[in-house]
Amino acid sequence: MGNTRVGVGIGLMVGALALQIPAAAAAGDASLDIRSRSGSSGSTVTVSTDACGADVTYGKGESELAGAFHLFEGERKGVLTGRFTVPAGTGATTDTVTVKCPPRIKLTDSYTLTTRQPNGAVEAGFGDSGNTAGQLALGGALLAAGAAGWLVRARHRTHANRA
Repeated sequence: MGNTRVGVGIGLMVGALALQIPAAAAAGDASLDIRSRSGSSGSTVTVSTDACGADVTYGKGESELAGAFHLFEGERKGVLTGRFTVPAGTGATTDTVTVKCPPRIKLTDSYTLTTRQPNGAVEAGFGDSGNTAGQLALGGALLAAGAAGWLVRARHRTHANRA
């Protein structure tokens, strides 16, 4: 009778392990694709996977930096896609993303965040670098004043030479 109990216990353990094999095999063949255009603070990160199978239309994801997000079926059947935004002020670091979908599939991968490089015009204290209308008007007025001063001086020289 003792052998029967041990045999049943071993049978249950082998059965439980056998149920895990399809999920592990599916996750091993699939990938977790993490994409970000700039890979920096404030950027949007897109996560895609085909690990959940063709019949699954929903999954859950979590970024260590940005928190939880959802994955839904995208343009192709069997591919789940989700997005999250990296929190502003995040410096150069590595973020780990975990995706879970039924029945027992869990994928984890990491990507690197960089610091954002300067972009756009430099503000030098003369106003908004995005609105140049005021700067152009002031520049035009200065040129007109310079031209008027030159004309007045040229006339003055002409009259002085005639006298």
